[in-house]
Amino acid sequence: MIALLLGIVFVLFAVYSILPFSWSLNWWNEVLAFLKGGIPIFALLVGAVSVFVGIADIKDKIEAKKEELEEDEKTETKQNEQ
Repeated sequence: MIALLLGIVFVLFAVYSILPFSWSLNWWNEVLAFLKGGIPIFALLVGAVSVFVGIADIKDKIEAKKEELEEDEKTETKQNEQ
């Protein structure tokens, strides 16, 4: 319940602070500047994480192929022994 009330207070403060009226804080320009500066940073972080996930996925696929080949070799060895 406290989290809900706190969330509502923060949302109301955010709306109040960017309203373009003389009685509000009128921070819209600062918020816009922050967003303009933050979007490239966010894109960089998302891109870096995507690259790391892609590399890990490729490594996992290579490892899975190696394990599959090893299992096939073991199966062939067992069949040849019989």
